[in-house]
Amino acid sequence: MENKKFKRTLVTTALPYANGPVHIGHLAGVYVPADIYTRYLRSRGEDVIMIGGSDEHGVPITIKAQKEGVTPQDIVDRYHSLIKESMEGLGISFDVYSRTTSEMHRQTATEFFRTLYDKGEFIEKTTTQLYDEQADQWLADRYVTGTCPHCGNAGAYGDQCEKCGTSLNATDLIDPHSAITGNVPVLRETKHWYMPLDKWEPALREWILEGHKEWRANVYGQCKSWLDEHLQPRAVTRDLNWGIPVPIEGAEGKVLYVWFDAPIGYISNTKELLPDTWEQYWKSPDTRIINFIGKDNIVFHCLIFPAMLMAHGGYQLPENVPANEFLNLEGEKISTSRNWAVWLNEYLADFPGKQDVLRYVLTANAPETKDNDFTWDDFQARNNNELVAVLGNFVNRTLVLTNKYFGGETPSRGELLDVDRAALDELAGYGERIGSQIEGFHFREALKELMNLARLGNKYLADTEPWKVAKTDMSRVATIINISLQITAGLAAAMEPFLPFGADKLRAMLNIDKPAWDAVGRDDLLAVGHRVTDAPEILYSKVEDAEIEAQKARLERIKQENIVALWKPAPQAADVPFDDFAKLDLRVGTVTACQRVKKADKLLQLTIDDGLQGRTIVSGIARYYEPEELVGKQLCFIANLPPRTLRGIVSQGMILSAEDADGRLIVVGPTGSVRPGASVK
Repeated sequence: MENKKFKRTLVTTALPYANGPVHIGHLAGVYVPADIYTRYLRSRGEDVIMIGGSDEHGVPITIKAQKEGVTPQDIVDRYHSLIKESMEGLGISFDVYSRTTSEMHRQTATEFFRTLYDKGEFIEKTTTQLYDEQADQWLADRYVTGTCPHCGNAGAYGDQCEKCGTSLNATDLIDPHSAITGNVPVLRETKHWYMPLDKWEPALREWILEGHKEWRANVYGQCKSWLDEHLQPRAVTRDLNWGIPVPIEGAEGKVLYVWFDAPIGYISNTKELLPDTWEQYWKSPDTRIINFIGKDNIVFHCLIFPAMLMAHGGYQLPENVPANEFLNLEGEKISTSRNWAVWLNEYLADFPGKQDVLRYVLTANAPETKDNDFTWDDFQARNNNELVAVLGNFVNRTLVLTNKYFGGETPSRGELLDVDRAALDELAGYGERIGSQIEGFHFREALKELMNLARLGNKYLADTEPWKVAKTDMSRVATIINISLQITAGLAAAMEPFLPFGADKLRAMLNIDKPAWDAVGRDDLLAVGHRVTDAPEILYSKVEDAEIEAQKARLERIKQENIVALWKPAPQAADVPFDDFAKLDLRVGTVTACQRVKKADKLLQLTIDDGLQGRTIVSGIARYYEPEELVGKQLCFIANLPPRTLRGIVSQGMILSAEDADGRLIVVGPTGSVRPGASVK
């Protein structure tokens, strides 16, 4: 598994945007896999650092600040601290977690831009952009709303329509309005500096399409698609009052575009951590750079940032960019604006001591090759059926048996039987199997192998049954317990990248220091006479139904709140002549009988006392009412519609109902009792 080409590894993680907390989508996509990879390399004794930080510039932050009546700095200070504390709480082991509002970053980004400018790597272009005359400011994309020209969505933003997903320019919108004042903006000319990405397209094509065919298919494919469509110049500056000022004459009131500014944060944060040796990690050919990102950042990290590094000169390009797809929540896309997420800070408060459970579930469901789904039922099942019933069960049984039969001391190993040799032979391969999967960025498969190691231990105990053998042969029991303890000690090493909190707890119970990776698979980790704890704790505890129901109830409340918040009445229909309306015979009837229509989930058959001969009406309200709820109820119906046969039943009219914000149908009726057949005027 050794890669002698590289002396050191630099791991970078996408910078979370400091306008809100971190959620499980961020964790599954970037931070948990990056932490697994980094912890693994550390356990192998390799020179590796993991760099992180908050992305604190850009329009969404100014919008949030404006809504709250505070400064952008107030917003980023709040969320940078929250994000950093939450990451630490989950055991994401950054060597440095800094921010793009730091003085080190301002200097680094300024110098980077100035170097490219002095080398003539930018082009100047004057374009027309939207301007709010009342607010006296240029309108960034997110400050403009209007109608999407593709799908007709009236609430599209100037950079993207969230309904159809199409990327837009603010000037593409139909009937654009300023999100600040609501006024119609005007077009004005403004000058900006652009990165000519087309200049670097041949080099990028060679570097990626020819040099990195081993990259994940989603990364390679997205890069190829962009390159095949050909790259275009991209603005590196924008008109905004929040960000790093453009450091050249004539650029007053302009800042570096956040897409240009943010990735330089990897460099500035490394300089903050290692002010004297940072260049070894960015400029030395024997350094391996790995960028962990989500799929929405592939273009920036695989095409744009590398083009920036090429233009600057002297920097190494990433060796791999293992981008993940998206994680959904209960079958729906995670949305920060709709609060449809599991927030890390809230999880840590709701499930104290269960950091490993979230790490485990997010790794087991990692969206490595396609979008995947997080559900609370799966969370509970994986904890109870895998962490508790497999891993925790084996550890507990081994330590309890050690104390029961040998006073907590590691016994000596006697003559080996075939069952012992088979277990030891299988044990020997786990370090290589798990490690090779991690090095190939297949973290789901690596986690499966970790659990297979625990299953090996459980199977070995089940096959050897030391509790039965103890009645006749304690020498044999000693061999079984010795081998079980060696497997347990190997688990303590193998768990470290994935389940660091459980690994710490297990090492404490085994009374050992943190082992190196080569301990995984060895059968001599605990010497004869080595004492383990005499009071084994439960490694992982069950997640109870009530805890899961509380989380599901929270999501249901959020869903209903979103429905109400987003609901708008349907537009008024076109006017109709009063004489046409008057032709409708609207009446009140009393339901005398009601039943479900066979083989029709939506239909109810209602018998109506209409004051005349009575009638039958079939209505599509079965999902909202039980038949017995409607019996005796008075409701309004249209009496003079032509009869219509539905599922073999002749329906003589139509029940009137109102559609609520959540799509629920509620029958309409009089507020007081009237005689059946009364007309509705």
